[in-house]
Amino acid sequence: MTAFRCPRRLMAALALLLFATGAHAQAQPAQKSYEPQPYQEGKDVIWLPTPQELVDKMLQMAQVGPKDFVIDLGSGDGRTVITAAKKFGARAMGIEYNPEMVEYSTRAAQKEGVAGKVKFMKADLFETDFSAATVVTMYLLSTLNLKLRPVILDLKPGTRVVSHAFDMGEWKPDRTETVEGKTAYLWIVPAKVAGAWQLPQGELTLRQNFQAVEGTLKLGERVTPIANGRLRGDRLSFRAGGAEYSGKVGGNSIEGSVKSGGNQSKWSATRRADSPASAPKSP
Repeated sequence: MTAFRCPRRLMAALALLLFATGAHAQAQPAQKSYEPQPYQEGKDVIWLPTPQELVDKMLQMAQVGPKDFVIDLGSGDGRTVITAAKKFGARAMGIEYNPEMVEYSTRAAQKEGVAGKVKFMKADLFETDFSAATVVTMYLLSTLNLKLRPVILDLKPGTRVVSHAFDMGEWKPDRTETVEGKTAYLWIVPAKVAGAWQLPQGELTLRQNFQAVEGTLKLGERVTPIANGRLRGDRLSFRAGGAEYSGKVGGNSIEGSVKSGGNQSKWSATRRADSPASAPKSP
């Protein structure tokens, strides 16, 4: 068999080609992993990160702890979710429309050692059920907050909601904090108490504007307007006829105590069947 002989010129050309190809490959920069950039376009808003100091303050305002489930609406780079798990011991989930952000956040959670306590979901927050949350965080726009408001008002009473920069219109916050010029708002979802309630010895009629409550208390033939009516989640308090009432709302019942002078006694009320619960005012 005759051996194939490669001419010297051809060998030299091949060697030169291989060298050039290798040099070109070495000159190509390694592909960088995705890094979110401030002001990048999103589905509903541009993305800007919430400063870490304000993230901490928002979670402190909501009194987040190990028993909480925090859901961040539009979770971006995942810092709020990761902070809730790492610093406050909570379970947490981020809802984010950008799949690259979801992957970035998932890697960040692994790096911070909280992958087992957090989850990031690629989803549209307006089409996702977040009713399991005990704390909701967000950095959206006022128009988007108002769009979400009816859904938020249907969450379990006592659910804490914290927003960076943008409010909820007529629904005034229960608390406001500012950190280095950045503002955070806290709301506590109020129970639904508007309507007529039957007491053993009379009737309580309530009108509700989010967490503010007005109305009258009828005991026998005496009708007294209530004052300082307030809801903090499922906790109702008001004054009537010199007495201080407080109670816990449980769906169609209220149970609590009333202080008058130096005396304290129990009181209870049941929602009348002809007065169903309604949302505490929404657009």
